[in-house]
Amino acid sequence: MMKPNPFYAELKDSYLFYHIAQKTKAYVDAHPGTKLLRMGIGDVSLPLCDAVIRALHEAVDDQADKARFHGYMPEAGAPFLREAIAAHYQKRGIEIAPYEVFVSSGASDELGDILDLFERSGSSLIMEPAYPAYVDANVMAGRKIIHLPSNAENGFLPEPREEVCADLIYICSPNNPTGAVFSKEQLKRWVDFANQNGSIILFDAAYESFIEDETLPRSIFEIEGAKTCAIEICSLSKSAGFTGTRLGYTLIPKALVRDGVSFNEMWLRNRTTKTNGVSYILQKGGAAVFTDEGQRQIRENIQVYKQNAKTLMRALDTAGIWYCGGKNSPYIWLRCPMGMGSWEFFDYLLNEIQVVGTPGEGFGACGEGYFRFSTFGSPEDTIEAAKRLIKLLHKREG
Repeated sequence: MMKPNPFYAELKDSYLFYHIAQKTKAYVDAHPGTKLLRMGIGDVSLPLCDAVIRALHEAVDDQADKARFHGYMPEAGAPFLREAIAAHYQKRGIEIAPYEVFVSSGASDELGDILDLFERSGSSLIMEPAYPAYVDANVMAGRKIIHLPSNAENGFLPEPREEVCADLIYICSPNNPTGAVFSKEQLKRWVDFANQNGSIILFDAAYESFIEDETLPRSIFEIEGAKTCAIEICSLSKSAGFTGTRLGYTLIPKALVRDGVSFNEMWLRNRTTKTNGVSYILQKGGAAVFTDEGQRQIRENIQVYKQNAKTLMRALDTAGIWYCGGKNSPYIWLRCPMGMGSWEFFDYLLNEIQVVGTPGEGFGACGEGYFRFSTFGSPEDTIEAAKRLIKLLHKREG
């Protein structure tokens, strides 16, 4: 008799977002007509830029013309998009070849699928607070998970420790949920650690486009030695508004080899077996992101979210609340005031000023006592939320 995957029984319920949804629904049901200011969701609020929209329309028209019609696309991505992505990195001084680029349907999909490349008996090091899907994907795969906690004292940027080693090392920078960004020196220590121990870094760069400090790395491949120990997973969701369109890419260098086996070649074999590629229409839209016009337009949208971050940071500064993130990230991670727990603070904001954020406990045990705000909302809602925060926290302090 076929049995279900036993590791699913080890998954925790989707407690965080389910509980948020239940609490907000109960509040709205009890207070009909009330508008909630949602500062917790990680979804974008601005539409796709004009360059992308034009490319999507042109691609749709291509599909209506026999001479320009496209059926199945190459499983690893259309050459025109792989070349555009490689050129984008080369402009930033990072040597990436088109055959090292794999087009995907988004970073979340890839972060789960990529585990196919590694033996299940291995271990995964997850720095916490962490994006919950890192943990869940490894639980589903039956892998041993090593939790590496971080805190305000180390800026939520933990250092490698010889006694805490794993086969896979997850690094998200800028980090979700804390907004903390590793420096080149800090990433170099992790790269050296991985190379010394034979580990592989899974580098989640979904938020790299929000880094404005030019001294901070936007790619793991800015670090010497990374090509022999790292895979980079990227997304157009937050950088270019593709959350509802779904497009991303993964970089696997040819130099990444273990036991004489190329992970680049393994992933190509995986993709040609398990996918039929991303649609031509979406890839044409994605290619427009990497044009000069597309880059200018998406930077304009990112600046709207960065202004939202400044608005919220000013409010927290006024209220005397400790936080990190914001400047180089779309997330702000704050210490709950007045000794509140993270769910206690969630209820306080919901009931007192109708502002919804994300309790830090949902990102791991060391997130308790912290809270995440997203800057992806509308400027109008963000300004109003900031005003309410200042009024509420000053009132409480008084």
